[in-house]
Amino acid sequence: MKGTVALAAALILAGLSTGDAPPAASPKAAMDETPTIREPRVVVSKQARELALYDGPTLRKKFRIALASDAPGRKEREGDRRTPEGTFYVCTRNAGSRFHKFLGVSYPGPDDAARGLAAKRISKAEHDAIVEAHRTKSCPPWKTRLGGEVGIHGGGSGRDWTMGCVALENDAVDELWATLRLGDPIVIEP
Repeated sequence: MKGTVALAAALILAGLSTGDAPPAASPKAAMDETPTIREPRVVVSKQARELALYDGPTLRKKFRIALASDAPGRKEREGDRRTPEGTFYVCTRNAGSRFHKFLGVSYPGPDDAARGLAAKRISKAEHDAIVEAHRTKSCPPWKTRLGGEVGIHGGGSGRDWTMGCVALENDAVDELWATLRLGDPIVIEP
């Protein structure tokens, strides 16, 4: 009896009675229980100004984005203030970026390298280095006349302002940072 009284007193102090169930999880706890994304994929729509995060074929979330100030058309060269288009992957991660966090996009890709070689913007050796980087899923050369150092980063999505990157609000980049790993696919559509 003495143990039962002590247990009842402890439950009352904890906000429960002997017949009560534990309190419901808070909304924050429910958000923390979001299932892990096992097959992350990012699709950026330049025209819609949104980034969609998928888990395999399932859309998980959309984010508003800002792009380069001269966004129409695909990136062709360094300084053209355009965001690339095509199929890429996360090639680097920088938690100390001046734009909050930075997820590097593997631009230029093999198609960009082929166009750049045909236009005589890059050498055959640069072309081959870009193709090899994509074969091994490493970071392609960023210091060519095609440009580089394009990424997904924070800094705000209220207006177009980047030099070719995809910008989001810092909290949105935090979500992507927690999900995306090196090699995860990124598609950038017109």
